[in-house]
Amino acid sequence: MQRVASALGLAQAMAPELVALRRELHRHPELGNDLPRTQRTVLDALDGLDLEITTGREVSSVVAVLRGRGGSRAAGEERPVVLLRGDMDGLPVTEATGLDYASQEPGLMHACGHDLHTAGLVGAARILHELRDELVGDVVLMFQPGEEGPGGAEPMLREGLLEAAGRRVDTAYATHVYAAERPRGVWFGRPGPQMAAADEVRITVQGKGGHGSQPHYALDPVPVACELVLALQTMVTRRFDVFDPVVLTVGRIASGTVNNVIPDAAEIEATLRTFSPEHRERAHTEIRRVAEHISAAHGLTASVDIGGGYPVTVNDPDEFAFARDTVVDLFGDDRWSDMPEPEAGAEDMAFVLEEVPGAYLNVGACVVDDHTTAEDNHSPRALYDDSVVPDIAALLAELALRRTAALAAPG
Repeated sequence: MQRVASALGLAQAMAPELVALRRELHRHPELGNDLPRTQRTVLDALDGLDLEITTGREVSSVVAVLRGRGGSRAAGEERPVVLLRGDMDGLPVTEATGLDYASQEPGLMHACGHDLHTAGLVGAARILHELRDELVGDVVLMFQPGEEGPGGAEPMLREGLLEAAGRRVDTAYATHVYAAERPRGVWFGRPGPQMAAADEVRITVQGKGGHGSQPHYALDPVPVACELVLALQTMVTRRFDVFDPVVLTVGRIASGTVNNVIPDAAEIEATLRTFSPEHRERAHTEIRRVAEHISAAHGLTASVDIGGGYPVTVNDPDEFAFARDTVVDLFGDDRWSDMPEPEAGAEDMAFVLEEVPGAYLNVGACVVDDHTTAEDNHSPRALYDDSVVPDIAALLAELALRRTAALAAPG
């Protein structure tokens, strides 16, 4: 247990520096996959550590490999490799927190806590570097852009993220902070599906325009589009098991220019959330079938485009149990809460967890005692407590130390 205290002690000793880094990141959020200033800040924060660092060709990513020096290594023996991830991008939100370190970038804000994730991963790197004589494997540090979209994980995977250490990663871990919903410092998660797959649905109903006084000479796409919205909702409730839910929400309908002209086309845009690969694939098929057939019944046509969004975020049961037990061992039983149901948000880490087993854990970072009154993630008034930054650093470091040791153990 001495090493556990060392990891926690190092994290607490580093807390002022990590909080300062978090606040510097918060002042200067950037969007999407192009984060040059954030990338430079991360590289500066890692400077002086014995790391093998590469930056992305397609995106502003940083991948750092930390080699452990613990344990014995036979000639040609492969050592365990663990991946730790932190996302770096902000959101197109105008900050309204009033903080003295509020965003200085107009219209941009770290409203989802990625600044805490990044600072926490830097902290984990520093802890593991300090304890590398006890680290019996290698660690890949994944600083990724574009989690909020258009998606930074896939380009990093294409560029060899999982083989950055010279052999494929064995397991992967990530964390996420919550500004509300759970008490400060309480970790939570679940085995299996934790977050939904998210797809963008665009349907164009193609008809034939005409004068509003003579609809019988036209093929009006507007009532067909309205019928489609209702039919899609019925399809979801009647074609899918409620215990493997499908959520389809139409957020935009657009058609026409003036009240007395029947337009040629109507557009529908929706978001689709699913919790299993099977229902995701089937929902795509059902949406196309309903749109095309209802349109055809009225003599119109429909084109359907379903954008490949993020897949289901799935926690490997064994890796999740290991991560949960590590949380309890580090912080105590009162700092863990089971998450009974998955949530319908989506997460870019899902692409990594499709490739290797791992776990994705959440932690409450609410600044007020009553978390039910706090502003949620993505709000312009979302606030995050700095105290969770060293906790994230300690947990990520400890996961790497313990998992590499377990993987290297005989048998």
